[in-house]
Formats: sequence, structure tokens, C-alpha cells
Amino acid sequence: MTTMIAALARLRPVRRTRTTNARRRESLTALGMATPAVVLLIVFLVVPVALAFALAFTDARLISPTPARFVGLRNFTQLFQDPVFFKSLRNTVYFAVVVVPLQAGLALVLALLVNAKVRGVNFFRTVYFLPVVTSMVVVSLLWTFLYRQDGLVNRVISGLTLGAVDGPDWLGDPATAMPAIILMSVWQGVGFHMIIWLAGLQTIPAELYEAADLDGAGRWDRFRHVTWPGLRATRTFVLVTITIAAFSLFTQIRVMTQGGPLDSTTTVVHQAVHTGYDQQQTAYAAAISLVFFVLVLTVSGVQRFLTREKD
Repeated sequence: MTTMIAALARLRPVRRTRTTNARRRESLTALGMATPAVVLLIVFLVVPVALAFALAFTDARLISPTPARFVGLRNFTQLFQDPVFFKSLRNTVYFAVVVVPLQAGLALVLALLVNAKVRGVNFFRTVYFLPVVTSMVVVSLLWTFLYRQDGLVNRVISGLTLGAVDGPDWLGDPATAMPAIILMSVWQGVGFHMIIWLAGLQTIPAELYEAADLDGAGRWDRFRHVTWPGLRATRTFVLVTITIAAFSLFTQIRVMTQGGPLDSTTTVVHQAVHTGYDQQQTAYAAAISLVFFVLVLTVSGVQRFLTREKD
């Protein structure tokens, strides 16, 4: 008995050593697999943010023979006195306020429609999702031709009114340029969020709907008391992603209007890119980017707080 106990005592350190080595190998393997992602995050996220923060307090230019000098808060003082910046901010907020509820609501309606178990539903899912996989540059160029004064949109308006109404210059009129871009943006992005809503709908247990039917609930009652509460996490994700995408509006503006006419479609991101690359004012563009970062972070935080799960 004494000999067996002694043998077991000698085996315990060996087992501990093997377990420690196995855990060490697992840790090294995990570290090796995570290293590429960490390096990419540092190179393309951490370093640019740190560089933008540093440049915002200098007078750096994209191409300049003189080195950058520290100027303190001069860029931010100039920014908050810039009327173009406030136009860009107003246009960005206007775009987000309209697009977020419109795109989220339309995507939810489409998800409810394609969630039905009927023949041919996969065809409609594909059709609704097709604009999402198309390049935004291609979509913007296509809609630019559609919005021309002799384009398809105005031809349809003229045909429906028997020539009594001529469509406006959609992208050349300050009153219609931003609404035209909003319509195109919603059309292009609604399919992606339809898929997100659809995934959320399919996680709701069917037993809840069966219980609602037994209680005599109608369609609106089933949506209000079963579907909508079951989409709590999904709607938070949808609202946050649409808001971030709306505040990041750039490609459509760059391709379709270049911020015009009369700065009626310029946005914060477009102004930052235009200032940094076209005008080569790198430091001023970095200041705009920092203000934009704080703006998006604040709005996302408020949304997250308002849509949190309450005890």
C-alpha cells in the first residue's frame, strides 16, 4: 500500500507538467492565430487614430517642404468658425435622421414578407439582396444617369403625367439633391438589413406564435407582443449599424454630386477627405475626423443606452 501511494505521488508532478505543457501549447497556438488580426488592427486602426489625433494639433500639409509645427487648438477653433463644416454637419444629421428609421422600417417590412413560407420566396430574397452585393460606386454611377434631366426617372414622370410634368434636375437642384441621394441609399442598403431582421425573426420560437394563436391574438397583437420583443437584440444591432453607415456617407456624394450644388450634399466625411487630399490640409482634415469620431461615438452610445435591456 505504501509503495502504491509513493508511485502515485511520483506520477502527479508528471501529470501536472504534461497539463502545463498542453496549456502552454494551446496558448501559443491561440496567440499565433490571433497575431495577424491584432497586427492588422494596430496598423489600420490604432495607428491611424493616433496619427490623426497627433496631426490635429499641428499645421501639417500633405505635401510641404517645411516640417509640421504644433499649433494647439487652432484647427478646432477654425473648424467651429467654418460655415461649410456646419453645413456638412447639418446635411449628415439630416441624412441620418431620415435614413435610419426609413431603412430600418422598410427592411423589417421586407423581412416579414419574405419570412412567410410560400413558393418563390427565395427569389424575392435574392432580388432584394442583389443591390447590396453591387459596388456602391457602380450603383452611384447608375443612379446618376437615372437622375439626369433626360434620364429614366424624369421620363417615367413625364409618361405618367402625359407630359404635363417635367421632372426636376435631381442632382443639380439644392432642394432635391439630398432627397435623391437618400432614396438611392435606402434602395441600395435595405437588403442587407432585411437579412439581419430575417435572421432575428427566425430565432423567435414558433411555440410563442402558437400560444398567441390559442389566445386569439390578431396579426398586430402577435407582432406587438411576440415579434417585436423577440427582436430586441436584432433591432439594437440594426439601428447602430445603419446609424454608423449613415454618418459615414461619402461614396454617393463623391461620385454623384461632389458635395454640390452649393454644398447642399456635402457631409462631414466628404469634407474631411476633400480638405485632406484635394486641398492638402492634412491637419485640418484630422481635426474634422476627430470631431466626427466623437460625434459617432456619442450617438452610438446614446442609442445603445436607449435600447438596452432593462431589468
